[in-house]
Amino acid sequence: MEVVDNALLFDARARVLADLTACGRADAAAVSVLEEACSARRWWAEQWPQGEVYVAGLVAQDVQDALLETVGRWPLCEECGDAPAHALYISPDLGGPDPEWVCEESGRAVAELGRLSSRGPAAPTG
Repeated sequence: MEVVDNALLFDARARVLADLTACGRADAAAVSVLEEACSARRWWAEQWPQGEVYVAGLVAQDVQDALLETVGRWPLCEECGDAPAHALYISPDLGGPDPEWVCEESGRAVAELGRLSSRGPAAPTG
């Protein structure tokens, strides 16, 4: 069994947490799901060290699947204007290398994992 570099999991956690935050979904329940996904993928990466390039995307997919069961689809596409609500998905399917969020309707890449942006109203200043 190979020991997994903690930086790999910290990076995956940080990237998914950034996207949860950008979408307003970084509540306690979602962060708990994220922690569980990181723990499960630690074991997975220990079993298959060559798969380390897939860990971040797989963590994102794990969180996405878990949130679907509890709170609905995440993240939603905000690129398609007036189209009915639809989700983004991680591409490539296995989660890496270089995972990105892709619109399920248009097939266009929207953002790299960890780089979703908030489209909501600006926060009040001061």
